[in-house]
Amino acid sequence: MTYDFLLFFILLKKSFFNSVNTAGRLKPKRIFFLFLFILVWLPYQIIIWIFLGLDELFFPDYHQVEIKRPLFILGNYRSGSTFLHRLFSKDRTLFTSMRTVDIFFMPSITQKVILKSLSKIDIKLGGIFAKTIKKADDGSFGKVQIHKVSLFQPEEDENVLFHVWSTFFIVFLFPFLEEFETFMAFDEKMPQVKKDKIMAFYKATIQRHLYLDKEAGLAFISKSPANSPKIKAINATFPDARILYLVRNPLDMLPSTVSWLSYAWRQFNDPPGKYIFQDQTLKLAKYWYFYPLSVIDDSESELMAIMNYDKLIQDPEEQITQIFTQFGYNESPGFKKILKKAAKETREFTSIHKYSYEEMGFTEDQIVSEFLLIFERFGFSRRGSASSEKLEEVSFTFEN
Repeated sequence: MTYDFLLFFILLKKSFFNSVNTAGRLKPKRIFFLFLFILVWLPYQIIIWIFLGLDELFFPDYHQVEIKRPLFILGNYRSGSTFLHRLFSKDRTLFTSMRTVDIFFMPSITQKVILKSLSKIDIKLGGIFAKTIKKADDGSFGKVQIHKVSLFQPEEDENVLFHVWSTFFIVFLFPFLEEFETFMAFDEKMPQVKKDKIMAFYKATIQRHLYLDKEAGLAFISKSPANSPKIKAINATFPDARILYLVRNPLDMLPSTVSWLSYAWRQFNDPPGKYIFQDQTLKLAKYWYFYPLSVIDDSESELMAIMNYDKLIQDPEEQITQIFTQFGYNESPGFKKILKKAAKETREFTSIHKYSYEEMGFTEDQIVSEFLLIFERFGFSRRGSASSEKLEEVSFTFEN
């Protein structure tokens, strides 16, 4: 069985019996979350696995689906990957990606087939169901700050691994970082047997996603910072993969990451202080810079590339065109219009988010020292603005 029941019960035990003086301390907010988690998660997972099992019964040939020319966007948090992921996904003649609804609520083929049938009925009824879902989406996911979320926007498919309880993202629900060291350095620390099971489930999920449109020959596109320590596992699982690593100035990336992760942790926990795990985040960011870059450097493969965030901001049209050429993708005429619009919006956008290094417990000199090789290699400015989300905020206004 792929599901990591051991980790599941360890995290529950820590939550109830070993959470004193941790970010997951048992305050009222935390108790309420744990109550809802137990009440909702277990039956929800049973339903998901019933549908996944039905796939094996009704659509067993999904295992034969070829995953051709998939693109994996890697990098640290807050490095522009959401912008690229959602921008590339606009070219529906070339790419396909998982949306939030596909990841969390409809990972199975059976569910998608049922939904298509229900959608036809809903259209005859005037789209009442669709309008209700859209309104609920705007009133819930649409209110998430810093990283915009929607049921119908492309999202990080790393989240499908929640269904086997084998993803680093679990740490946001259960903030016990010591239990996630193997996920933070997946290639080097995850036991091989467990690694193989996780990657097999991930591959099967992508095959399920491609199944109903397999004749279209679309390239699957994925983005997730959590894939940065999995770069070798991705290459082994998807021999035809294209890997794009985004690198951003640490003086901008680190404070934005600390802010985003702290915000995410506070949704399910009541940690002391505004920012938490700053030192651990620094350590994680260093590893997610140096490890994937070393793998790319050693490979010398044309199917791997590094993109400088600053250059992407300055001229997204040129940078993306170069990547498409290198990876062998033929962009549609309509996508060129989208690229021009993206370039215009990035030039005009002004960030509203400002962060203080000192408030987070850092100094500019410390960050430069910790990431000196990154500054030297990519020529990043050593004077930080501590402002962020340049690309993240403009990624939702493009028209089809």
